[in-house]
Amino acid sequence: MKILITGAAGFIGSHTAERFKSLGYTVIGIDNFSSHYDIGLKRLNERTLNLKGISIINKDLNDSNLADALPDDINYIFHFAAQPGISSTNRFKDYFVNNILATKNLLDYALGLKDLKLFINIGTSSVYGLEATFSEDQAPKPASYYGVTKLTAEQLVLQKSREDLLNSCSLRLYSVIGPRERPEKMFTKLISAGVNNEAFPLFEGSDKHLRSFTYVDDIVDGIVSVVGNEHVLDGEIVNIGTEKEYTTKQGIEAVEKVLGKKITLNIIPKRPGDQLRTCANINKARRLLNYNPTTSLLEAVQSQLNWYKENFL
Repeated sequence: MKILITGAAGFIGSHTAERFKSLGYTVIGIDNFSSHYDIGLKRLNERTLNLKGISIINKDLNDSNLADALPDDINYIFHFAAQPGISSTNRFKDYFVNNILATKNLLDYALGLKDLKLFINIGTSSVYGLEATFSEDQAPKPASYYGVTKLTAEQLVLQKSREDLLNSCSLRLYSVIGPRERPEKMFTKLISAGVNNEAFPLFEGSDKHLRSFTYVDDIVDGIVSVVGNEHVLDGEIVNIGTEKEYTTKQGIEAVEKVLGKKITLNIIPKRPGDQLRTCANINKARRLLNYNPTTSLLEAVQSQLNWYKENFL
């Protein structure tokens, strides 16, 4: 089986590529190495994958000649590539181009594949809105450009199933943490602040926010389990994450515990569009995929700290 992973040099995409390779699949990655965050981290991920025999095509999904750069015998597409985050410095145009237009261009390529078994859109709990505690049949209420454009991308993919043009599904991921997490994300910034004796910028009131912090390996367990289940997943949306909830304060305390030191907090103004609560409802994932995340928050944070020390100290 041959698998294409978009955004393969990113956080979750690189872990997924690595897992599929270990399971004996042929893995092709594609990434545009965007400067949205430190390209050095993406290159580090790329080198890690190269050592495992996985190559990454340096290509933007919006390029008009995308199909010419990709194989025509792909069996599964896992679409991670996106404009992430809810930073006020990101323009709506960036989300529109990288989340909607790029997905449409990738779908056009996918429609030309004769042996494609399933197109898997990697979605997000952000589509639910300020509180993401619902089952998949709940009407989405995204509260950010990121959530709005990711929902649109998801529907573009599922539209093809409704038209019987290809098999597709969407996995909505919840608060993923672990090694290779993006540098602007909470746990990477917490660990960096603690190790370097710097203050951690905490959005006002966010210490009370609730999150389903889910270890990346547990997320990947759910992602890889779709292979062979396309007959039950076509047209479906499935939440992937942990049912356990933690406050941001508990997340900070977990990092302090593994570091063995307190972290100084710098309170900054609230961030518009930030979710108040995420708690993954995974009844459907349990039923369809036998999904069962098991990693504790402390185990996840320790693993991320170990990776940080190995690569940045």
